[in-house]
Amino acid sequence: MKNIIKSLFVAVFAMASFVTYAQKEQKAKVLFVLTSHDKLGDTGKPTGSWIEEFATPYYYFLDKGIEVVIATPKGGQAPIDPKSTDPTFQTASTKRFYEDKNAQKALSTTVKLTGVKQQDFKAVFYPGGHGPMWDLATDKNSIKLIQDFYYNNKPIAFVCHGPAALINVKDKERKYLIAGKNLTAFCNTEEEAVALTKVVPFSLEDKLKEQGANYSKGADWSSYVVEDGLLLTGQNPQSSEEVASKLLSKIK
Repeated sequence: MKNIIKSLFVAVFAMASFVTYAQKEQKAKVLFVLTSHDKLGDTGKPTGSWIEEFATPYYYFLDKGIEVVIATPKGGQAPIDPKSTDPTFQTASTKRFYEDKNAQKALSTTVKLTGVKQQDFKAVFYPGGHGPMWDLATDKNSIKLIQDFYYNNKPIAFVCHGPAALINVKDKERKYLIAGKNLTAFCNTEEEAVALTKVVPFSLEDKLKEQGANYSKGADWSSYVVEDGLLLTGQNPQSSEEVASKLLSKIK
């Protein structure tokens, strides 16, 4: 009888140890939310996400052993702004993407926002590009997702035009979540430099200020990142790696 009890105890202990080991070995997951919008206002020109703002953080996390899941409002192919594929804007990460069939497949088979839940992820990351200003700024599923991450004490990161996804997010008291928060985003002078001030549906810098955010910026086209509790924001494409680095430090 003693031997049976001893054997059962050993078996239970071994199973518990295996479960603990499996949990430790399971990869942490970060959710990327990209735009599904592919039209640049009434110009007849295409838009979408800015490829560098996706590729740099994507490989940054993958190379650190973090699994990345990509979601969009519509699912399927995430549109990429063709301007971002211009040779002038290429980096080591974008060149890596163009040679990476798995990454290209992941970007063409994104899951719908309605199919993801915050409890499956350690953090969420919103790359920019002009697309988010038309869909993620008002997308109810994205708004709820940000609220779920925030109120479950999980970090939320945005870069460039990605913070457009924040402008209609409310807190539990129905006030704007960003009111009184320190953050940054693509600034007015950078928008003027790309000649899209009159094309975008609103000025991102101005809108963030209107909703009560403590907006700040660095020099145009240089990395500038602002951290305020769970919120991480980067000003422009040059800020994408720094945002990814700071986000990783919050989930390790």
